[in-house]
Amino acid sequence: MGRIVSLSSRVRWVLVAMGLVVAVPAVIGVQQIASGGHSGASPSAAHGFTVDVGTDSCGGGWPASPGTAVEAGRQTFHVHNTSVAGVEVQLVEPSSGAVFLDVEGLGSGAAQTYEVRLPRGDYAFRCLPADSDAVTGNVVHVTGATHVPDATPGVVPVTRNDLTPAAKSYGTWIEGRLPVLLDDVRALAADAHAGDLGAARHDWLVGHVEYEQLGAAYGAFGDADTAIDGMPASGRTALDDPDLQGFHRIEALLWSGAPADQVASAADDLVGSVQRLQQTFPTARVDPLEIGLRAHEILENALRFEATGASDAGSHSELATIDANVAGTEQALDAVRGLLRSRYPELAATDRAVATLRTDVEAQRHPDGTWTDLDALDRTDRERVDADLDDAVELLAPIAAICDPRRTS
Repeated sequence: MGRIVSLSSRVRWVLVAMGLVVAVPAVIGVQQIASGGHSGASPSAAHGFTVDVGTDSCGGGWPASPGTAVEAGRQTFHVHNTSVAGVEVQLVEPSSGAVFLDVEGLGSGAAQTYEVRLPRGDYAFRCLPADSDAVTGNVVHVTGATHVPDATPGVVPVTRNDLTPAAKSYGTWIEGRLPVLLDDVRALAADAHAGDLGAARHDWLVGHVEYEQLGAAYGAFGDADTAIDGMPASGRTALDDPDLQGFHRIEALLWSGAPADQVASAADDLVGSVQRLQQTFPTARVDPLEIGLRAHEILENALRFEATGASDAGSHSELATIDANVAGTEQALDAVRGLLRSRYPELAATDRAVATLRTDVEAQRHPDGTWTDLDALDRTDRERVDADLDDAVELLAPIAAICDPRRTS
């Protein structure tokens, strides 16, 4: 794929899909409605609470005075760090550990205003200084309605330890697919050396589809990802970029009428790159922090690159690639499914959306293994695939936020 975006920027982006407005500090489940330094009561404090947080005490000011009732519904918090050090601030439900507000990196003296919508229940502010233990404030009982329109979702934190088994399991699956990928590219090279470019085009597609299923591991592949499936440099095409290697370089050669010896040379390079990946991957590891992110990012990238035709270098096989990306998404999703069952109410809807996308894409696969060109889809089919992709990406996005590890102590 050769187009991985940094983890921090991707996590900030995907929070939007849970109804979250993303800022720095980053927020889970809330809307940031103002910002600025602290100078007494904030403009929003007349309709909410100025909450003092810090390294020694946490949550002062909510409620405004001891014994004051707090009604379910909208709560506006002007969160002010009164200490001399930065602090992470969470609003939690003590009984379940669910986090309803997560403000990261609130600097000394800084203040931000946030809005949450809470049903009846018990809540407390928890402060997590960078170099010391958590400080939890008084438990506040919110009275009133048990069901609040547009209630802020609470997320039970996931830890790195929770994600480690998922990453190991997924890495084992990847390791088992690499010999298959190597056989595929060796067949491609053999066909090119034999001068059978028709067979080489078939084997190119088989190998490229195999690789595109491995999307959640690209971060662990390092430079090998660029060597195997890199994209041309800005302003260049896959055919005229002298530094481009891998599947897209071979694609450009195969579908432009280049001579067999050029295809064979590029295919030999690809075989070498896959061999090196197979040798080095067992000593690498899939980062547990990336599993949930990649479960969303694979199809987000398909929407950006494949559905627009931006990645095509002549084969017009975007739908085959999207189908492979769906398979890769399902593998990444299965790795974290156990964590999501109790944390993500839309998991079943997500599975349905991904399955619908696969069905509608695979309707364009022909009995001989070829695929309809993306540009040849009629308007109805094209709109259906685009809508399916949008739905799946939207539903997958919260998984990245849910699986973003958080401190609890």
